[in-house]
Amino acid sequence: MPVNAPFHIDPREFADQRVLVTGGTKGAGQAIVRRLRAAGAVTVAVARTAPPGDALPGHFVQADLCTPEGVETVVRTVLDTVGGIDILIHNLGGSSAPGGGFASLTDQLWQDELSLNLLGAVRLDRALIPAMIERGRGVVLHISSIQRRLPLHDSTIAYAAAKAALSTYSKALSKELGPKGVRVNSIAPGWIRTTAAEALVKRMAEHSGTDEGAARQGIMDALGGIPIGRPSWPEEVAELVAFLASERAASIHGSEYTIDGGTVPTV
Repeated sequence: MPVNAPFHIDPREFADQRVLVTGGTKGAGQAIVRRLRAAGAVTVAVARTAPPGDALPGHFVQADLCTPEGVETVVRTVLDTVGGIDILIHNLGGSSAPGGGFASLTDQLWQDELSLNLLGAVRLDRALIPAMIERGRGVVLHISSIQRRLPLHDSTIAYAAAKAALSTYSKALSKELGPKGVRVNSIAPGWIRTTAAEALVKRMAEHSGTDEGAARQGIMDALGGIPIGRPSWPEEVAELVAFLASERAASIHGSEYTIDGGTVPTV
């Protein structure tokens, strides 16, 4: 379990700020929603599957952002319920590709990985950022991955390529939007202890015919180890998001922040 945070959350820091979090019902996305809502934000979470009961506070939109129709549903619902978005956080991502390297990736698998990890953000940005430009303010955060720099060739080639594209797109977007009052940054997490990460472990174990412990160690070995000795907790990623989305980071723009426990071995 994560250690209780030794910091104070200002319950008014994001007062009246409207925040949209994609992939906002599980893992880091859920932690982000809870963290920003605790600081006064009006939150809208988007996911393909609805959370059970009242498991997640704030507004929820059920939509598939891998499709243009899903993006249209989100935009229409956002305008009807909260009138617009001030902070846009693209946490949606993941991989369902099997192990086995490049030869196991069909055209459809490549398209699925690109739609999930890149094109959903591109479409939603195109729909919601113009209103930020009109107001002369806004924040956009893209959640990328250290795998854009350290791809795992056995299982995440397409995912890593899509996240690399997302980081490049984010940088390009920052060049365009900075002069218009909209800040754009990205975050590259390493291994986060989520249900999606555990699902990857299971798929790799099934493919290699080993147990989950061996598959988990295989991921650690492929990453070169994690110097702090553990994956990050979703709440730690959420804390970095809260800082970058806040006025405390008002001059941070066009940057990518890594949160990986020291996994990336280079400067």
